[in-house]
Order: sequence, then C-alpha cells, then structure tokens
Amino acid sequence: MRPASPAAAFLATSPARLYTRGLAGAPPPSFPHPLADMTNADPHELQKFSDLAHKWWDPNAEFKPLHDLNPVRLSWIDAHAHLPGKRVVDIGCGGGILSESMASLGAQVKGIDLATEALGVADLHSLESGVSVDYEAIAAEALAAREPGAYDVVTCMEMLEHVPSPANIVAACATLVKPGGWVFFSTLNRNLKSYLLAVIGAEYIAQMLPKGTHDYARFIRPSELARFVREAGLQMVEIKGIAYHPLAKRFALSNDTDVNYLVACRRGA
Repeated sequence: MRPASPAAAFLATSPARLYTRGLAGAPPPSFPHPLADMTNADPHELQKFSDLAHKWWDPNAEFKPLHDLNPVRLSWIDAHAHLPGKRVVDIGCGGGILSESMASLGAQVKGIDLATEALGVADLHSLESGVSVDYEAIAAEALAAREPGAYDVVTCMEMLEHVPSPANIVAACATLVKPGGWVFFSTLNRNLKSYLLAVIGAEYIAQMLPKGTHDYARFIRPSELARFVREAGLQMVEIKGIAYHPLAKRFALSNDTDVNYLVACRRGA
C-alpha cells in the first residue's frame, strides 16, 4: 500500500470536490524591515507568517507539520551535504526550525527572511536554546549580490511557493553557493491531487493549517523547478517525495512527488 503524502494525513477519507485557483514572555528582538529588498516578496504572504510568529516553536500549533517534517528533511540534507563544519544559509528560515537543527549538527548557519517578526522569534529561541544561528532580515537576491559563492550549502524549504518569482530565488541560491556546493529546495507540486490534499484537506477539512496558507496557483511542478535549476546553472542530483505513514504516525521519503517534494542540486566545481 502506497503511503500517503503529508497533506493526506490531514485529509484521511474526507471527500473533496472543489478545484479552483486556490485558496507570551519577553518580546523577541526586532529586525528592521529591509524595504529596498522586497521587490520579490508578497506583503500578504509576509503578513500571514508574521501574524503566526509567536507560534513557530509550539509543536502542537499551526507549524506542527514543519516540526514533524523537520527530522526527515534534516537527515536528507545531511546525508547529501555532510553538515558538520559547513557554512550554510537557510533562505526563508521563518522561526528557525531547520536553521537551529542544522546548527545543532555542527554547521555554521545563517538564516534569512523578510518576515521580521518570525526572525525575532528565531533569534530569541536561539538565545534560549544556546544554539548559535546568525539571523538577518535580507532578501535572497540582496544577500547573493553581497556574498556570492560564500556558502557550502544553501537551503530553501517551503518558501518558493510563497514568492512572486521563484525563478529569481533559485538563481540567487545558485549565486550564493560555492562551486561544488549543495542547494536544497522543497515545495508543492501543482495538480488536482495536491490541491485536494494540501489546500482543501489540510486547510478546510482537517483545519491543520490556517485557511489561505497556500495559493494553489503558486504551486510548482517538478518540471518547472527543473527548468529554473538548469537556467540558474545548477545540476539536479535527486528529487524525492515526502510521505506520511499512518500506522507509524511518521513522515518518510517517498518516490511519490505528486504533493510535497524535495530537490537536491549541486553547482559545478
């Protein structure tokens, strides 16, 4: 029996027939809004994640799927890139779930995002956990112009589907990585199955994600991401899906890329 996708864990057996365009404590440190760097940012998307900033590190709240997925994606990244001692930049790091995990393995991590409230939460959590991560409010394109070829590893997870021009982000990632370095992406496929599971199922039926978290029109087919990667001068090494195993109640890598999928790329030496 084929394991379900992460979104299928939210949907189970509920029917879905719609198919449209898509639908406490001390205050954290503040980060200035980098207004000049926001040409490839959607203010509505930034606001959505800023409104939920205080919940980033609650494993039972809106970001529970990211907490549950994190061990799988972290192991997959580390298996390819061997993170200890590597210089890493996490693009669209949000509250720092992946950034801190990579730093915990011994990587030197920089996390960047334009959602400044989320960055504040990430910075505060880093101070509390004792795991050092350098956070900065800056666009990927601006960092690429400032620090070309500076990183051994670039991660951009669950972010491409939230920006107006994902191709520009892919190009920035390619600029940031050193020759021979690794670039990792994760995003959502665009098809009827992904719409029913990731939007209708996760947001409207199971209500595991806030309504409006995803815009189906911005989902990215693997063939489209492959084109962005080629045009940026990267080589695609592997593409994997992420599946949910209901009996074990855990996520795992899968060959099914119909909904959530991961892509590993390298820059030529």
